[in-house]
Amino acid sequence: MAKNTQTDIDLLAGVRGAEPAQDLARILEAMTALPSVSGQEGALADAVQRALSSRADLLVRRLGDTVVASTRLGRPHRIVLAGHLDTVPVDGNMPPRWLEPGDPDIRADLSAAHPGSRVLYGRGTADMKASDAVFLHLALTLREPVYDLTFVFYDHEEVQADLNGLGRVVAAHPDWVQGDFAIIGEPTDCAIEAGCNGTMRFDLITHGTTAHSARAWMGSNAIHAAAPILDRLEQYSPATVRVDGLDYREGLNATMIEGGLGTNVIPDRCRVHVNYRFAPDKSLAQAKELMMGQGTGAELGNGEHMARGGVFQGFSVRMCDESPAARPGLDSPWARSLADLVARTTGQQPRAKLGWTDVARFSALGLPAVNLGAGNPLLAHKADEQVPLDDLVRLEAILVEWLNGPDGR
Repeated sequence: MAKNTQTDIDLLAGVRGAEPAQDLARILEAMTALPSVSGQEGALADAVQRALSSRADLLVRRLGDTVVASTRLGRPHRIVLAGHLDTVPVDGNMPPRWLEPGDPDIRADLSAAHPGSRVLYGRGTADMKASDAVFLHLALTLREPVYDLTFVFYDHEEVQADLNGLGRVVAAHPDWVQGDFAIIGEPTDCAIEAGCNGTMRFDLITHGTTAHSARAWMGSNAIHAAAPILDRLEQYSPATVRVDGLDYREGLNATMIEGGLGTNVIPDRCRVHVNYRFAPDKSLAQAKELMMGQGTGAELGNGEHMARGGVFQGFSVRMCDESPAARPGLDSPWARSLADLVARTTGQQPRAKLGWTDVARFSALGLPAVNLGAGNPLLAHKADEQVPLDDLVRLEAILVEWLNGPDGR
């Protein structure tokens, strides 16, 4: 591991006696300053591992660029706090910079919601290095929680599911992430966002015959053949589904289209890439059946298959990615007590998580989980991504009170 002294000093600020807000600001800035686009998380994972290893009573383990640190206090229950280290690609928003109150680059909505707060501008601030900074600070400073704690800082969340660092740990070392309840630090404005939609991505492929465009009748145009796909997408009405008292909005959209060999060539192939976001009332199999019918046989990595039913009956389908949904999971005692505290502190009741998050991965393990993090979820992946410092302070205060609670549930 390459040594980065300044980053180590900043990440270790929490054990050097600084005020929590100052600690959090230094840690957040240091983490954001280390670019960690998916596939490039190594330097940040190194720094996080060194910071965690400075506390001798933590058991620190690593798989690839995922770092897991666990307390060994002998408590009857264990809470997992997990956050991804990676970001989407930089979009003119690096290096990070602090914006003082009144700076015109602070978004008006953030300024109104957090008057007087400093704001850090930069890629990954909201999604999700703000929560990472809080979790790291807690790992370095929290001494006598009523639960044992496991902190997971993982790579490759922003890309296809088979690369996900948390998923690789679950597959190789499930004992590393065992517990009674998990918190994923996705940005939620310090509210609880419960469960998550599932997601699947697939290509719809049409085939034709090439020809010179001057003699188009000699060929068959695959792009024209894709028009019914777009018609079906346009005519589809996504549902809003109520699950355990929360409303999940579905979505079905073409996100890419590709075809053509040249400006004077009739194309013999066209690919429409589709993303289906489905509510947690459905399994992956049920969602797939709605899109392509029973018995189609399309699975990850097994090529093209003809849809036998569903929305895209009659079209060739190739599966690209899939991840299950997760039900809200608010019936666990830990979820109820945390939701009560969040409501008392912020006035916010639990709401549905509309995107996919790794709560689904914990749910599949039988481990109830919720999303709770600093930062505005609507700023994730935006060019003007930014986070107010007081959001980090508020999240840490909630977690400290809950983790130091009167009992171990």
